[in-house]
Amino acid sequence: MTAPDTVEEYLAALPPEARAVLERVRAAVLRGMPGATETIRYGMPAAMVGTRYGLHFAAWKRHAALYPVPALDGDLEAEVAPLRSGKDAVHLRYGRPVPEDLVERVASAVAARRRDDR
Repeated sequence: MTAPDTVEEYLAALPPEARAVLERVRAAVLRGMPGATETIRYGMPAAMVGTRYGLHFAAWKRHAALYPVPALDGDLEAEVAPLRSGKDAVHLRYGRPVPEDLVERVASAVAARRRDDR
C-alpha cells in the first residue's frame, strides 16, 4: 500500500471502527484549532497552525492517537494523564466514547503554544 497523499485517503483506507473514531478526533482537533490546515506528515494526518505542525492524529490497531501532546497546565493535564502513553502521546481506545471535548481543549492548548512559540 502506498502512503496516502491526503487526509481523506488516509481515512478511506481505515477499517470502519477506526475511521469512525478518527473522524470524530479529526473534527474535535479542527474545532480546537480554528484556521488550521490539514496535511499528511510522517504518513499520518496533521493539523497545521500556520506553517508549524499542531497535532498529528492517527489510527492504530486498538486505538487512535494524538502526537505530540506536551505536558499541559493544571486540570487539563490531570484529565489527559490517564490517556497518556509515553511522554507525548495520547491514546484513545476503540470501544470507548471519544472524549471530543477533551480532544478539542487539548488541540486549543497546543495551538496556543505553537502561536506563542513564534
